[in-house]
Amino acid sequence: MMSDDKTIIAESPNLTILQSPKRKNACLVQYSGSRLGKRYPLVESPMVVGRSPTVQIVINEASVSRSHARFLLQGDNVVVEDMGSSNGTFVNDLKSEGGVQLKDGDIVRLGTVLLKYFAHDNVDSVMHDKIYRMATIDAGTQIFNKQYLMDALDSEFKFSKTYTRELSIIYYDLDHFKPVNDNYGHNAGDFILRESSALVKAAVRKEDILGRYGGEEFVIILPNTDGRTAAELAERIRQKHEAHPFLVEYEDAGAKKRVTHRQTISMGVQQLKTSIPNVKEFLEAADKKLYNSKHTGRNRVTA
Repeated sequence: MMSDDKTIIAESPNLTILQSPKRKNACLVQYSGSRLGKRYPLVESPMVVGRSPTVQIVINEASVSRSHARFLLQGDNVVVEDMGSSNGTFVNDLKSEGGVQLKDGDIVRLGTVLLKYFAHDNVDSVMHDKIYRMATIDAGTQIFNKQYLMDALDSEFKFSKTYTRELSIIYYDLDHFKPVNDNYGHNAGDFILRESSALVKAAVRKEDILGRYGGEEFVIILPNTDGRTAAELAERIRQKHEAHPFLVEYEDAGAKKRVTHRQTISMGVQQLKTSIPNVKEFLEAADKKLYNSKHTGRNRVTA
């Protein structure tokens, strides 16, 4: 019988962002419950799923037992086994009796919680999955949203602190962006945000994480990167924006017009130091450098 005790769950960091870009792990994406769209990479064997804070994948839902099911990696294959749960483990609505080898796209049900399985050779398709994108992708810019960004930064911060690995962030925003919306309309502003995000996305590595922090403010997380390297990247991104012609279309008195807009950005670069105790102060340190860039002329990098 499932325990009625109530536990405050301290969820294990999502280590998706710590994987080498050449290594692709099979994963699960949560399709129901409070963590809709949450991705769980299968990085070790076994990986136990349940409500207990001691398991590898914590899903704090009432219908999930404390140790509900385990996922076993067998070469390139993944097998799921129920662990005597109260509500059972189902694969494509068939109750699991013993181990069931999963196929790409299978739906695993633990109680009332649904998980979709993505095989190791098809893990890139998770980026196009509707549920995953709804939960993690900012619709306006097609990069990661604030929730994903903060979860990723928290994971990278803990990993870097634990293993003394270098970590840097770039905090930037678009200069004089309000007049763009005022002069050309919000459609033009949205276009510039998308175009700017595409420029940055093309400049960073696959293992780097670019997310929209809010409005016209963005953060780039750079794992295993020192401050000097991060500053060099920031300068390249700044130059790309300065040189890029943003071809903005807008309406004026009912007539469609086009203008070449020049959009610059201001940037703050911060490397993780031993004196920085938490993510909040890490971001604040980068924000202070961004503030310096904006108040010393804009279109510059402070590192």
